[in-house]
Amino acid sequence: MQTSLIASLGDELFRAVSSGTVVDPISSRYPDLTIEDAYRIQQHVIELERAQGARVIGKKVGVTSEAVMAMLGVDQPDFGFLLDKMLVPEGDAIDMRRLIQPKAEGEIAFVLKHDLCGPGISVADVLRATEGVMACFEIVDSRIRDWKIKIQDTVADNASCGLFVLGSQLVDPRALDLRTCGMVLERNGSVVATGAGAAALNSPANAVAWLANTMGRLGMPLQAGEIVLSGSLAAMVPVQSGDSLHVSIGGVGGCSVRFS
Repeated sequence: MQTSLIASLGDELFRAVSSGTVVDPISSRYPDLTIEDAYRIQQHVIELERAQGARVIGKKVGVTSEAVMAMLGVDQPDFGFLLDKMLVPEGDAIDMRRLIQPKAEGEIAFVLKHDLCGPGISVADVLRATEGVMACFEIVDSRIRDWKIKIQDTVADNASCGLFVLGSQLVDPRALDLRTCGMVLERNGSVVATGAGAAALNSPANAVAWLANTMGRLGMPLQAGEIVLSGSLAAMVPVQSGDSLHVSIGGVGGCSVRFS
């Protein structure tokens, strides 16, 4: 895809982010769009965000479950960039006007104390480089109309990043079996989703290793101090104004979020 079209589509998505509006699926308008083209669009959007003063504070892994891979017709995850303006302190209500068509995911977040630069990163490397893990909510959102996405759409749209909320408890991942950590997600006091760490590429640490290796091949390391969201442990949960959500992950802790 020509550089000028990459920039034009990136500009379009950036305007959608800034204005809280949606665009028609890019994949339907440009059927020959590749995943590589989509990452170039994503990078254009991130550079526009940086030009407006946003800081990258971490990365996220998406499409980590077999069910979502099958839905999107791919055999690999994707990644996006976490910006400082996306982080919501636990306890603060999220104003729904900041979002378009949000859904909540319960995840395990990694906080890095050392750089990770692939390729060649193993799960053991990930655990050594991790300061701790915590329960978190990722509030995914899409600038693509009605969530009618293919993998190229979500990649271009920064892996459908919206907002995220971190729990208050930081735990050494080497003291846990991250594959078997059970998750319970409640909305307004009722259980709406359950899952386990194995839902994220058979272990959240596998997801972080995949990210370090994939980004390393692109010349982009994961850096000390960054936050990495390792992928949803269950299906996405739609949210609306007035909802209160809580997620508990065995051995890791809990996190709460509410919407107004």
